[in-house]
Amino acid sequence: MRPLIERYRNRLPVDDSTPIVSLGEGSTPLLPAPRLSKRLGADVFVKWEGANPTGSFKDRGMTVAISKALEQGAGGVICASTGNTAASAAAYAARAGLQAVVVSPAGAVASAKLAQAGALGARVVEVRGSFDQALDAARALADRGTHVLVNSLNPNRLEGQKTAAFEIVEELGGAPDALALPYGGGGNLSSYARGFSEAGAGTPRYIAAQAVERETTVASAIRIAKPAHSSEVEEAVRTSGGAVVSLSDDEILEAWRDLALYEGILCEPSSAAGLAALASAGIAPGTRVVCVVTGHGLKDPETAARLSPQPVVVDPDPDEISEAAA
Repeated sequence: MRPLIERYRNRLPVDDSTPIVSLGEGSTPLLPAPRLSKRLGADVFVKWEGANPTGSFKDRGMTVAISKALEQGAGGVICASTGNTAASAAAYAARAGLQAVVVSPAGAVASAKLAQAGALGARVVEVRGSFDQALDAARALADRGTHVLVNSLNPNRLEGQKTAAFEIVEELGGAPDALALPYGGGGNLSSYARGFSEAGAGTPRYIAAQAVERETTVASAIRIAKPAHSSEVEEAVRTSGGAVVSLSDDEILEAWRDLALYEGILCEPSSAAGLAALASAGIAPGTRVVCVVTGHGLKDPETAARLSPQPVVVDPDPDEISEAAA
């Protein structure tokens, strides 16, 4: 598989002097969702970003951000994270031979994500505060010049993430009628808007799916009170005739179950928010819509285990097994 940067080199801020740091990101599946399409009365596709190397869409931007940091002679990188950025930054920094520092809000991140970042060599620091406070601290440290910030405030991150829009256009032969995706910090929607604009193949209606209770939602990956890219999201939604849809945790978890039970896609809860938003976004029958599913379910196995039926224990007897499975 060609590295993402090589595949879209002429559309990214790189040149021959840029060292490419890649783990095989991008080229993720665009899966038709026939059973959900029938239920919703729309032509639904799933952009399965959980298939990226560290299990989330963050890898698209991180390959560019870390490559550019290495090109600039950085000694290390730093990020604030609700989990997925942490794992991605840690992996790509390790690949590049750079130190990674992760600043996370204490008790607000799925433990599997912190374990993933730690196992990849990142120095994980939990702060007594919110994600926004963690980000402020990370930015302040980056301003001292010792580390490069690799959150979505780094423009190279957004440049890498826009490539998902290019892939969708290549697969569908144009932009979908609508694009629905989770809305945490807003960087991903901003990136898709940039990508579709550069592709010149039409603009989808953007549906940004956020949690009603941003600071406490079960969808921990979008547990961000103050979206850093809110103005860009508002502009993209307004000009495309889209919508920002606020969802309860129950609505998000219902969509999470539907993706698993009807299409065999196990994602983390936040990743199902785009699908959950379709019910109240005014999608007309027959609309071709892409739901961006941003992270793998094994990012948050504790929630999956808590919400799934427990195993039934029986003797190794065919009749007992058959009865238990009925």
